[in-house]
Amino acid sequence: MYCEHFGFSEPPFALTPNPGFLFLSTHHQEAFAHLLYGIDNHAGFIELSGEVGTGKTTVIRTFLSQLDPDTYRTALIFNPTISPLGLLQGISREFGLPGTSSEKGDLLDELNRFLLDENRAGHTVVLVIDEAQNLSAEVLEQIRLISNLETDRDKLIQIVLVGQPELRLLLARDELRQLNQRITVRYHLEPMELEDTGEYIRHRIRIAAGGREPVHFSPAAVKRIYRYSGGLPRLINGVCDRGLLLAYTREARHVTPAMVRLAIADLRKDEARPAFRFRYAVLAGTILVAAAAAGALVREKRGNSVPPPARSEAAPPPATAVAPFSLPTAIRELAAVPERDNLLTAVNALLATWQAPPLASPGKGRLDPQGLVQQRGLAVSEFTGTLDSLARLDAPALLQIPLPAGNRRFVALTGLVDGRATVTPAIAGRTTLTAKELQLLWNGRALLLWKNFLTIPTRLKQGSRDKGVKPLQELLRGAGAYQGRTSGVYDKTTQEAIRRFQQTEGLAPDGRAGERTLLLLYRRGGGFFPPGLAHSAGSNGKNGQLTPATITTKEQQG
Repeated sequence: MYCEHFGFSEPPFALTPNPGFLFLSTHHQEAFAHLLYGIDNHAGFIELSGEVGTGKTTVIRTFLSQLDPDTYRTALIFNPTISPLGLLQGISREFGLPGTSSEKGDLLDELNRFLLDENRAGHTVVLVIDEAQNLSAEVLEQIRLISNLETDRDKLIQIVLVGQPELRLLLARDELRQLNQRITVRYHLEPMELEDTGEYIRHRIRIAAGGREPVHFSPAAVKRIYRYSGGLPRLINGVCDRGLLLAYTREARHVTPAMVRLAIADLRKDEARPAFRFRYAVLAGTILVAAAAAGALVREKRGNSVPPPARSEAAPPPATAVAPFSLPTAIRELAAVPERDNLLTAVNALLATWQAPPLASPGKGRLDPQGLVQQRGLAVSEFTGTLDSLARLDAPALLQIPLPAGNRRFVALTGLVDGRATVTPAIAGRTTLTAKELQLLWNGRALLLWKNFLTIPTRLKQGSRDKGVKPLQELLRGAGAYQGRTSGVYDKTTQEAIRRFQQTEGLAPDGRAGERTLLLLYRRGGGFFPPGLAHSAGSNGKNGQLTPATITTKEQQG
Protein backbone atom coordinates (compact mmCIF):
# COMPACT_ATOMS: atom_id res chain seq x y z
CA MET A 1 0.00 0.00 0.00
CA TYR A 2 2.83 2.41 0.80
CA CYS A 3 5.40 1.19 -1.73
CA GLU A 4 4.53 3.70 -4.47
CA HIS A 5 4.36 6.56 -1.99
CA PHE A 6 7.88 5.98 -0.67
CA GLY A 7 9.32 4.72 -3.95
CA PHE A 8 10.00 1.15 -2.83
CA SER A 9 10.54 -1.52 -5.48
CA GLU A 10 9.00 -4.01 -3.04
CA PRO A 11 7.92 -4.04 0.63
CA PRO A 12 11.12 -3.66 2.70
CA PHE A 13 9.79 -5.61 5.68
CA ALA A 14 8.15 -8.66 4.12
CA LEU A 15 8.27 -11.73 6.37
CA THR A 16 9.45 -14.12 3.65
CA PRO A 17 13.26 -14.68 3.52
CA ASN A 18 14.83 -12.67 0.69
CA PRO A 19 18.62 -12.90 0.13
CA GLY A 20 18.47 -9.50 -1.59
CA PHE A 21 17.78 -7.91 1.82
CA LEU A 22 20.54 -9.81 3.62
CA PHE A 23 21.85 -7.99 6.70
CA LEU A 24 24.51 -9.75 8.73
CA SER A 25 24.66 -8.73 12.37
CA THR A 26 27.67 -9.64 14.51
CA HIS A 27 25.94 -12.86 15.58
CA HIS A 28 25.09 -13.82 12.00
CA GLN A 29 28.72 -13.36 10.97
CA GLU A 30 29.84 -15.61 13.82
CA ALA A 31 27.35 -18.23 12.65
CA PHE A 32 28.88 -18.01 9.16
CA ALA A 33 32.36 -18.55 10.61
CA HIS A 34 31.26 -21.68 12.48
CA LEU A 35 29.59 -23.11 9.39
CA LEU A 36 32.70 -22.47 7.30
CA TYR A 37 34.97 -24.00 9.91
CA GLY A 38 32.87 -27.14 10.24
CA ILE A 39 32.50 -27.75 6.51
CA ASP A 40 36.07 -26.87 5.50
CA ASN A 41 37.44 -29.15 8.23
CA HIS A 42 35.01 -31.96 7.33
CA ALA A 43 33.63 -32.09 10.87
CA GLY A 44 30.82 -34.40 9.74
CA PHE A 45 28.03 -32.87 11.84
CA ILE A 46 27.27 -29.18 12.55
CA GLU A 47 24.42 -27.84 14.67
CA LEU A 48 22.95 -24.34 14.23
CA SER A 49 20.18 -23.43 16.66
CA GLY A 50 18.28 -20.26 17.47
CA GLU A 51 14.94 -18.89 18.55
CA VAL A 52 12.09 -18.45 16.07
CA GLY A 53 12.75 -15.40 13.88
CA THR A 54 16.48 -14.99 14.52
CA GLY A 55 17.30 -15.48 10.84
CA LYS A 56 18.56 -19.07 10.77
CA THR A 57 16.97 -19.85 7.41
CA THR A 58 18.32 -16.64 5.88
CA VAL A 59 21.82 -17.46 7.13
CA ILE A 60 21.65 -20.98 5.72
CA ARG A 61 20.28 -19.97 2.32
CA THR A 62 22.85 -17.21 1.96
CA PHE A 63 25.64 -19.49 3.12
CA LEU A 64 24.72 -22.14 0.55
CA SER A 65 24.57 -19.51 -2.20
CA GLN A 66 28.14 -18.49 -1.35
CA LEU A 67 29.59 -21.97 -1.76
CA ASP A 68 31.39 -22.37 -5.09
CA PRO A 69 29.41 -24.91 -7.18
CA ASP A 70 32.68 -26.08 -8.74
CA THR A 71 33.86 -27.23 -5.31
CA TYR A 72 30.71 -28.01 -3.34
CA ARG A 73 27.60 -30.12 -3.93
CA THR A 74 24.74 -28.96 -1.72
CA ALA A 75 21.22 -30.04 -0.78
CA LEU A 76 18.64 -28.37 1.45
CA ILE A 77 15.83 -30.37 3.10
CA PHE A 78 13.14 -28.27 4.75
CA ASN A 79 10.28 -30.74 5.29
CA PRO A 80 10.76 -32.03 8.87
CA THR A 81 7.73 -34.36 8.87
CA ILE A 82 9.19 -36.87 6.44
CA SER A 83 9.78 -40.54 7.21
CA PRO A 84 13.20 -42.24 7.04
CA LEU A 85 12.34 -43.48 3.55
CA GLY A 86 11.05 -40.05 2.53
CA LEU A 87 14.25 -38.47 3.82
CA LEU A 88 16.44 -40.72 1.70
CA GLN A 89 14.29 -40.11 -1.38
CA GLY A 90 14.35 -36.35 -0.79
CA ILE A 91 18.13 -36.26 -0.38
CA SER A 92 18.60 -38.28 -3.55
CA ARG A 93 16.39 -35.94 -5.56
CA GLU A 94 18.15 -32.84 -4.17
CA PHE A 95 21.49 -34.23 -5.35
CA GLY A 96 20.06 -35.02 -8.80
CA LEU A 97 19.75 -38.77 -8.28
CA PRO A 98 16.67 -40.76 -9.34
CA GLY A 99 15.55 -41.53 -5.78
CA THR A 100 12.64 -43.63 -7.01
CA SER A 101 13.29 -46.84 -5.07
CA SER A 102 11.09 -47.70 -2.09
CA GLU A 103 13.90 -49.70 -0.47
CA LYS A 104 16.16 -47.83 1.95
CA GLY A 105 19.08 -50.15 1.18
CA ASP A 106 18.93 -49.37 -2.53
CA LEU A 107 18.74 -45.63 -1.86
CA LEU A 108 21.73 -45.79 0.51
CA ASP A 109 23.78 -47.68 -2.10
CA GLU A 110 22.86 -45.10 -4.74
CA LEU A 111 23.81 -42.26 -2.41
CA ASN A 112 27.08 -43.95 -1.43
CA ARG A 113 28.14 -44.29 -5.08
CA PHE A 114 27.36 -40.63 -5.66
CA LEU A 115 29.39 -39.58 -2.61
CA LEU A 116 32.38 -41.68 -3.63
CA ASP A 117 32.33 -40.19 -7.15
CA GLU A 118 32.18 -36.66 -5.73
CA ASN A 119 34.99 -37.42 -3.29
CA ARG A 120 37.22 -38.66 -6.11
CA ALA A 121 36.45 -35.47 -8.03
CA GLY A 122 37.60 -33.39 -5.05
CA HIS A 123 34.12 -32.09 -4.21
CA THR A 124 32.68 -31.50 -0.72
CA VAL A 125 29.08 -32.65 -0.31
CA VAL A 126 26.94 -30.61 2.10
CA LEU A 127 23.47 -31.58 3.34
CA VAL A 128 21.44 -29.01 5.31
CA ILE A 129 18.28 -30.04 7.17
CA ASP A 130 16.17 -27.09 8.31
CA GLU A 131 13.57 -27.16 11.12
CA ALA A 132 15.35 -30.22 12.47
CA GLN A 133 13.70 -29.88 15.89
CA ASN A 134 10.59 -31.48 14.35
CA LEU A 135 12.36 -34.61 13.17
CA SER A 136 11.46 -37.90 14.80
CA ALA A 137 14.06 -39.95 16.63
CA GLU A 138 13.72 -42.55 13.85
CA VAL A 139 14.58 -40.03 11.14
CA LEU A 140 17.49 -38.65 13.17
CA GLU A 141 18.87 -42.17 13.50
CA GLN A 142 18.64 -42.50 9.71
CA ILE A 143 20.66 -39.28 9.41
CA ARG A 144 23.31 -40.80 11.68
CA LEU A 145 23.49 -43.83 9.42
CA ILE A 146 23.98 -41.58 6.39
CA SER A 147 26.96 -40.02 8.17
CA ASN A 148 28.54 -43.50 8.31
CA LEU A 149 29.18 -43.23 4.59
CA GLU A 150 32.90 -42.49 4.66
CA THR A 151 36.32 -43.53 3.41
CA ASP A 152 39.23 -44.62 5.58
CA ARG A 153 40.37 -40.99 5.83
CA ASP A 154 37.41 -38.71 5.43
CA LYS A 155 33.69 -38.13 5.88
CA LEU A 156 31.92 -38.25 2.54
CA ILE A 157 29.12 -35.89 3.55
CA GLN A 158 28.88 -32.84 5.83
CA ILE A 159 25.50 -32.59 7.58
CA VAL A 160 24.15 -29.33 9.06
CA LEU A 161 21.18 -29.60 11.44
CA VAL A 162 19.31 -26.31 11.79
CA GLY A 163 16.53 -25.80 14.30
CA GLN A 164 14.96 -24.04 17.24
CA PRO A 165 16.33 -24.46 20.81
CA GLU A 166 14.22 -27.61 21.14
CA LEU A 167 16.69 -29.27 18.78
CA ARG A 168 19.31 -29.29 21.53
CA LEU A 169 16.88 -30.93 23.93
CA LEU A 170 15.95 -33.50 21.29
CA LEU A 171 19.58 -34.41 20.61
CA ALA A 172 20.24 -34.74 24.35
CA ARG A 173 17.83 -37.71 24.57
CA ASP A 174 19.53 -40.93 25.59
CA GLU A 175 18.54 -42.86 22.45
CA LEU A 176 20.22 -40.19 20.28
CA ARG A 177 23.48 -39.97 22.25
CA GLN A 178 25.48 -41.56 19.40
CA LEU A 179 24.35 -38.79 17.04
CA ASN A 180 24.81 -36.06 19.64
CA GLN A 181 28.39 -37.16 20.35
CA ARG A 182 29.26 -36.79 16.67
CA ILE A 183 28.35 -33.10 16.54
CA THR A 184 31.66 -31.29 16.96
CA VAL A 185 30.67 -27.77 15.84
CA ARG A 186 27.70 -26.01 17.47
CA TYR A 187 26.46 -22.43 17.39
CA HIS A 188 23.39 -20.85 18.97
CA LEU A 189 22.25 -17.76 17.04
CA GLU A 190 21.29 -14.93 19.38
CA PRO A 191 18.94 -12.02 18.48
CA MET A 192 20.38 -8.70 17.30
CA GLU A 193 21.58 -5.96 19.65
CA LEU A 194 20.07 -2.44 19.69
CA GLU A 195 22.62 -0.91 17.31
CA ASP A 196 22.27 -3.77 14.83
CA THR A 197 18.48 -3.36 15.01
CA GLY A 198 18.69 0.28 13.90
CA GLU A 199 21.12 -0.52 11.10
CA TYR A 200 18.95 -3.47 10.01
CA ILE A 201 15.93 -1.18 9.61
CA ARG A 202 17.91 1.42 7.63
CA HIS A 203 19.51 -1.30 5.50
CA ARG A 204 16.19 -2.80 4.38
CA ILE A 205 14.74 0.62 3.59
CA ARG A 206 17.77 1.53 1.44
CA ILE A 207 17.64 -1.77 -0.45
CA ALA A 208 13.92 -1.40 -1.21
CA ALA A 209 14.39 2.26 -2.24
CA GLY A 210 17.39 1.74 -4.51
CA GLY A 211 19.93 3.19 -2.11
CA ARG A 212 17.82 6.10 -0.82
CA GLU A 213 16.20 6.59 2.58
CA PRO A 214 12.78 8.10 1.83
CA VAL A 215 11.51 7.41 5.34
CA HIS A 216 13.26 7.44 8.69
CA PHE A 217 12.67 5.68 12.02
CA SER A 218 13.63 7.97 14.90
CA PRO A 219 16.17 6.66 17.47
CA ALA A 220 13.41 6.55 20.11
CA ALA A 221 11.20 4.58 17.71
CA VAL A 222 14.03 2.09 17.11
CA LYS A 223 14.48 1.65 20.86
CA ARG A 224 10.78 0.89 21.26
CA ILE A 225 10.93 -1.61 18.39
CA TYR A 226 13.95 -3.26 20.01
CA ARG A 227 12.24 -3.52 23.39
CA TYR A 228 9.22 -5.19 21.80
CA SER A 229 11.10 -7.48 19.41
CA GLY A 230 14.10 -8.36 21.56
CA GLY A 231 16.18 -8.05 18.37
CA LEU A 232 14.29 -10.77 16.46
CA PRO A 233 14.18 -9.84 12.75
CA ARG A 234 10.75 -11.36 12.21
CA LEU A 235 9.15 -9.23 14.93
CA ILE A 236 11.09 -6.16 13.79
CA ASN A 237 9.67 -6.63 10.30
CA GLY A 238 6.11 -6.85 11.57
CA VAL A 239 6.34 -3.61 13.57
CA CYS A 240 8.19 -1.71 10.84
CA ASP A 241 5.70 -2.76 8.17
CA ARG A 242 2.79 -1.31 10.14
CA GLY A 243 4.83 1.69 11.17
CA LEU A 244 5.41 2.52 7.50
CA LEU A 245 1.70 2.11 6.81
CA LEU A 246 0.92 4.65 9.51
CA ALA A 247 3.54 7.06 8.17
CA TYR A 248 2.02 6.70 4.70
CA THR A 249 -1.53 7.41 5.80
CA ARG A 250 -0.33 10.48 7.72
CA GLU A 251 1.88 11.63 4.83
CA ALA A 252 4.89 11.60 7.17
CA ARG A 253 8.52 10.86 6.36
CA HIS A 254 9.44 10.00 9.95
CA VAL A 255 8.17 7.06 11.98
CA THR A 256 7.76 8.23 15.56
CA PRO A 257 7.62 6.32 18.86
CA ALA A 258 3.87 6.99 18.99
CA MET A 259 3.40 5.30 15.60
CA VAL A 260 5.47 2.34 16.76
CA ARG A 261 3.37 2.08 19.93
CA LEU A 262 0.19 1.87 17.82
CA ALA A 263 1.77 -0.70 15.51
CA ILE A 264 2.84 -2.87 18.45
CA ALA A 265 -0.62 -2.63 20.04
CA ASP A 266 -2.13 -3.73 16.75
CA LEU A 267 0.23 -6.70 16.48
CA ARG A 268 -0.57 -7.81 20.01
CA LYS A 269 -4.29 -7.73 19.26
CA ASP A 270 -3.71 -9.85 16.17
CA GLU A 271 -1.72 -12.38 18.19
CA ALA A 272 -4.83 -13.06 20.28
CA ARG A 273 -7.08 -13.70 17.25
CA PRO A 274 -7.56 -16.74 14.96
CA ALA A 275 -5.74 -16.42 11.68
CA PHE A 276 -8.95 -16.38 9.62
CA ARG A 277 -10.10 -13.21 11.44
CA PHE A 278 -6.84 -11.38 10.88
CA ARG A 279 -7.42 -7.67 10.38
CA TYR A 280 -5.98 -4.40 11.56
CA ALA A 281 -7.57 -2.87 14.68
CA VAL A 282 -5.67 0.32 15.45
CA LEU A 283 -5.15 0.92 11.72
CA ALA A 284 -8.62 -0.19 10.55
CA GLY A 285 -9.70 3.21 9.32
CA THR A 286 -6.38 4.01 7.69
CA ILE A 287 -6.26 0.78 5.72
CA LEU A 288 -9.39 1.74 3.81
CA VAL A 289 -7.76 5.01 2.85
CA ALA A 290 -4.52 3.25 1.95
CA ALA A 291 -6.30 0.62 -0.13
CA ALA A 292 -8.13 3.26 -2.11
CA ALA A 293 -4.95 5.20 -2.69
CA ALA A 294 -3.07 2.05 -3.69
CA GLY A 295 -5.75 1.18 -6.21
CA ALA A 296 -5.21 4.48 -7.97
CA LEU A 297 -1.46 4.07 -8.26
CA VAL A 298 0.41 2.27 -11.03
CA ARG A 299 3.35 0.29 -9.78
CA GLU A 300 6.60 1.33 -11.40
CA LYS A 301 8.60 -1.54 -12.87
CA ARG A 302 11.88 -1.91 -11.05
CA GLY A 303 14.58 -4.49 -10.34
CA ASN A 304 14.96 -6.02 -6.91
CA SER A 305 18.51 -4.97 -6.26
CA VAL A 306 20.36 -1.73 -5.62
CA PRO A 307 21.40 0.00 -8.89
CA PRO A 308 25.03 -0.52 -9.86
CA PRO A 309 27.34 2.13 -8.40
CA ALA A 310 28.08 5.18 -10.51
CA ARG A 311 31.64 5.56 -11.66
CA SER A 312 33.72 7.90 -9.54
CA GLU A 313 37.28 9.17 -9.75
CA ALA A 314 37.92 7.68 -6.31
CA ALA A 315 36.55 4.27 -7.27
CA PRO A 316 38.94 1.95 -9.09
CA PRO A 317 37.87 0.80 -12.55
CA PRO A 318 36.23 -2.61 -12.67
CA ALA A 319 38.63 -5.46 -13.23
CA THR A 320 38.18 -7.80 -16.12
CA ALA A 321 37.87 -11.57 -15.93
CA VAL A 322 37.70 -11.61 -12.12
CA ALA A 323 36.23 -14.73 -10.56
CA PRO A 324 32.99 -14.28 -8.58
CA PHE A 325 33.49 -13.62 -4.88
CA SER A 326 33.52 -16.80 -2.80
CA LEU A 327 33.34 -16.56 0.99
CA PRO A 328 35.01 -19.94 1.67
CA THR A 329 37.85 -19.06 -0.72
CA ALA A 330 38.33 -15.68 0.93
CA ILE A 331 38.47 -17.21 4.41
CA ARG A 332 40.95 -19.87 3.30
CA GLU A 333 43.27 -17.37 1.62
CA LEU A 334 43.31 -15.04 4.62
CA ALA A 335 43.94 -17.95 6.99
CA ALA A 336 46.86 -19.15 4.86
CA VAL A 337 48.89 -16.02 5.71
CA PRO A 338 50.45 -15.88 9.23
CA GLU A 339 48.69 -13.36 11.46
CA ARG A 340 51.74 -11.13 12.07
CA ASP A 341 52.49 -10.89 8.32
CA ASN A 342 48.85 -10.16 7.57
CA LEU A 343 48.68 -7.48 10.28
CA LEU A 344 51.86 -5.73 9.16
CA THR A 345 50.61 -5.56 5.57
CA ALA A 346 47.26 -4.10 6.64
CA VAL A 347 48.79 -1.55 9.05
CA ASN A 348 51.29 -0.32 6.47
CA ALA A 349 48.46 0.18 3.97
CA LEU A 350 46.74 2.45 6.51
CA LEU A 351 49.95 4.33 7.29
CA ALA A 352 50.33 5.01 3.57
CA THR A 353 47.05 6.96 3.60
CA TRP A 354 48.67 9.28 6.17
CA GLN A 355 51.88 9.45 4.10
CA ALA A 356 53.69 7.92 7.06
CA PRO A 357 56.73 5.61 6.64
CA PRO A 358 55.95 1.89 6.69
CA LEU A 359 56.86 -0.31 9.63
CA ALA A 360 59.40 -3.09 9.37
CA SER A 361 58.75 -6.43 11.01
CA PRO A 362 59.84 -6.01 14.67
CA GLY A 363 60.96 -9.59 15.13
CA LYS A 364 59.11 -12.54 16.56
CA GLY A 365 56.02 -12.73 18.73
CA ARG A 366 52.44 -11.62 18.36
CA LEU A 367 51.97 -8.02 17.23
CA ASP A 368 49.63 -5.51 18.85
CA PRO A 369 47.73 -3.56 16.15
CA GLN A 370 47.19 -0.50 18.36
CA GLY A 371 50.84 -0.40 19.37
CA LEU A 372 51.96 -0.58 15.74
CA VAL A 373 49.80 2.37 14.71
CA GLN A 374 50.81 4.48 17.72
CA GLN A 375 54.47 4.13 16.69
CA ARG A 376 53.67 6.65 13.96
CA GLY A 377 51.99 9.17 16.27
CA LEU A 378 48.43 8.28 15.30
CA ALA A 379 45.53 7.73 17.67
CA VAL A 380 43.45 4.55 17.61
CA SER A 381 39.76 4.33 18.43
CA GLU A 382 37.92 1.03 18.84
CA PHE A 383 34.79 0.66 16.72
CA THR A 384 31.89 -1.77 16.78
CA GLY A 385 29.06 -1.31 14.30
CA THR A 386 28.09 -1.66 10.66
CA LEU A 387 29.71 -0.65 7.40
CA ASP A 388 27.22 2.21 7.07
CA SER A 389 28.23 3.55 10.48
CA LEU A 390 31.88 3.28 9.51
CA ALA A 391 31.25 5.13 6.25
CA ARG A 392 29.72 8.06 8.16
CA LEU A 393 32.90 8.41 10.20
CA ASP A 394 34.91 8.48 6.93
CA ALA A 395 38.16 7.27 8.50
CA PRO A 396 40.55 4.57 7.21
CA ALA A 397 40.10 1.54 9.42
CA LEU A 398 41.65 -1.77 10.35
CA LEU A 399 38.86 -4.36 10.02
CA GLN A 400 38.95 -7.53 12.10
CA ILE A 401 38.01 -10.65 10.13
CA PRO A 402 36.98 -13.65 12.28
CA LEU A 403 38.34 -17.05 11.39
CA PRO A 404 37.30 -20.45 12.74
CA ALA A 405 38.59 -21.66 16.12
CA GLY A 406 38.84 -18.12 17.49
CA ASN A 407 41.54 -16.94 15.08
CA ARG A 408 41.47 -13.62 13.24
CA ARG A 409 43.06 -11.64 10.43
CA PHE A 410 43.03 -7.94 9.55
CA VAL A 411 42.14 -5.98 6.45
CA ALA A 412 42.85 -2.29 5.84
CA LEU A 413 39.81 -0.42 4.53
CA THR A 414 41.20 2.60 2.69
CA GLY A 415 38.31 3.50 0.39
CA LEU A 416 34.53 3.23 0.36
CA VAL A 417 32.90 4.90 -2.62
CA ASP A 418 29.56 4.16 -4.26
CA GLY A 419 29.19 0.85 -2.45
CA ARG A 420 32.68 -0.41 -3.37
CA ALA A 421 35.39 -0.96 -0.77
CA THR A 422 39.15 -0.77 -1.33
CA VAL A 423 40.99 -3.27 0.86
CA THR A 424 44.52 -4.49 1.61
CA PRO A 425 45.63 -7.25 1.48
CA ALA A 426 43.74 -8.51 -1.54
CA ILE A 427 40.85 -10.84 -0.73
CA ALA A 428 40.28 -13.75 -3.08
CA GLY A 429 42.62 -11.97 -5.52
CA ARG A 430 40.68 -8.70 -5.41
CA THR A 431 41.50 -5.34 -3.83
CA THR A 432 37.99 -4.04 -4.47
CA LEU A 433 34.88 -5.66 -3.00
CA THR A 434 31.25 -4.66 -2.98
CA ALA A 435 29.87 -3.57 0.36
CA LYS A 436 27.75 -6.73 0.50
CA GLU A 437 30.78 -8.97 -0.10
CA LEU A 438 32.77 -7.21 2.62
CA GLN A 439 29.88 -7.52 5.09
CA LEU A 440 29.95 -11.30 4.64
CA LEU A 441 33.53 -11.34 5.93
CA TRP A 442 33.62 -8.62 8.56
CA ASN A 443 32.41 -9.09 12.15
CA GLY A 444 31.69 -5.38 12.81
CA ARG A 445 34.83 -4.77 14.89
CA ALA A 446 37.52 -2.35 13.73
CA LEU A 447 40.21 0.11 14.78
CA LEU A 448 39.85 3.67 13.45
CA LEU A 449 42.99 5.68 12.73
CA TRP A 450 42.89 9.41 13.42
CA LYS A 451 45.03 12.21 14.83
CA ASN A 452 44.29 14.59 17.68
CA PHE A 453 46.08 17.47 15.98
CA LEU A 454 45.33 20.03 18.70
CA THR A 455 45.69 17.64 21.65
CA ILE A 456 42.13 18.28 22.84
CA PRO A 457 41.31 16.13 25.92
CA THR A 458 38.59 13.57 25.31
CA ARG A 459 37.32 13.70 28.92
CA LEU A 460 36.73 17.35 29.78
CA LYS A 461 34.64 18.15 32.85
CA GLN A 462 32.08 20.95 33.00
CA GLY A 463 33.75 24.21 34.04
CA SER A 464 37.19 23.05 32.88
CA ARG A 465 39.60 25.73 31.60
CA ASP A 466 41.96 23.29 29.93
CA LYS A 467 44.06 24.77 27.13
CA GLY A 468 42.30 22.44 24.73
CA VAL A 469 38.89 24.08 25.26
CA LYS A 470 39.55 27.11 23.02
CA PRO A 471 40.64 24.97 20.03
CA LEU A 472 37.56 22.82 20.62
CA GLN A 473 35.28 25.87 20.51
CA GLU A 474 36.96 27.07 17.32
CA LEU A 475 36.43 23.69 15.68
CA LEU A 476 32.77 23.76 16.70
CA ARG A 477 32.47 27.27 15.26
CA GLY A 478 34.05 26.13 12.00
CA ALA A 479 31.57 23.27 11.84
CA GLY A 480 28.67 25.72 12.29
CA ALA A 481 27.63 24.32 15.68
CA TYR A 482 28.92 27.09 18.01
CA GLN A 483 28.05 30.77 17.96
CA GLY A 484 29.36 31.90 21.37
CA ARG A 485 32.63 33.60 22.19
CA THR A 486 35.87 31.66 22.48
CA SER A 487 35.88 31.69 26.28
CA GLY A 488 38.17 28.76 26.94
CA VAL A 489 35.62 27.43 29.45
CA TYR A 490 33.98 24.06 28.93
CA ASP A 491 30.51 25.33 29.84
CA LYS A 492 26.93 24.35 29.06
CA THR A 493 26.96 26.42 25.86
CA THR A 494 29.94 24.42 24.57
CA GLN A 495 28.30 21.14 25.56
CA GLU A 496 25.10 22.08 23.76
CA ALA A 497 27.14 22.93 20.67
CA ILE A 498 28.74 19.50 20.85
CA ARG A 499 25.29 17.90 21.09
CA ARG A 500 24.09 19.79 18.02
CA PHE A 501 27.15 18.67 16.10
CA GLN A 502 26.72 15.06 17.25
CA GLN A 503 23.06 15.01 16.21
CA THR A 504 23.99 16.38 12.79
CA GLU A 505 26.62 13.66 12.35
CA GLY A 506 24.48 10.80 13.62
CA LEU A 507 26.46 10.32 16.85
CA ALA A 508 25.01 9.75 20.31
CA PRO A 509 24.31 13.32 21.58
CA ASP A 510 26.06 13.06 24.96
CA GLY A 511 27.66 16.52 24.83
CA ARG A 512 31.17 15.13 25.30
CA ALA A 513 34.10 15.66 22.96
CA GLY A 514 34.96 11.97 22.71
CA GLU A 515 37.16 10.29 20.14
CA ARG A 516 34.56 9.92 17.38
CA THR A 517 33.30 13.47 17.92
CA LEU A 518 36.82 14.90 17.63
CA LEU A 519 37.57 12.68 14.63
CA LEU A 520 34.64 14.25 12.76
CA LEU A 521 35.23 17.77 14.13
CA TYR A 522 38.69 17.85 12.58
CA ARG A 523 37.07 17.00 9.25
CA ARG A 524 34.21 19.48 9.52
CA GLY A 525 35.82 22.35 11.44
CA GLY A 526 38.20 23.43 8.67
CA GLY A 527 41.98 23.61 8.37
CA PHE A 528 42.65 19.87 8.62
CA PHE A 529 42.52 17.36 5.81
CA PRO A 530 43.01 13.86 7.22
CA PRO A 531 42.62 10.97 4.79
CA GLY A 532 39.11 9.62 4.42
CA LEU A 533 37.35 6.69 2.86
CA ALA A 534 36.07 8.87 0.04
CA HIS A 535 39.67 9.71 -0.95
CA SER A 536 42.14 7.47 -2.69
CA ALA A 537 44.85 6.14 -0.44
CA GLY A 538 47.86 8.38 0.01
CA SER A 539 46.26 11.42 -1.62
CA ASN A 540 44.93 13.37 1.30
CA GLY A 541 46.67 16.49 0.07
CA LYS A 542 45.35 18.79 -2.62
CA ASN A 543 47.25 19.17 -5.88
CA GLY A 544 50.17 17.27 -4.40
CA GLN A 545 50.69 19.78 -1.59
CA LEU A 546 51.26 18.80 2.01
CA THR A 547 48.22 19.27 4.20
CA PRO A 548 48.19 19.93 7.95
CA ALA A 549 47.55 16.21 8.45
CA THR A 550 50.69 15.26 6.55
CA ILE A 551 52.91 17.97 8.03
CA THR A 552 52.00 17.11 11.61
CA THR A 553 52.56 13.42 11.03
CA LYS A 554 56.02 13.98 9.56
CA GLU A 555 56.99 16.39 12.35
CA GLN A 556 55.95 13.75 14.86
CA GLN A 557 58.52 11.44 13.33
CA GLY A 558 61.29 14.05 13.30
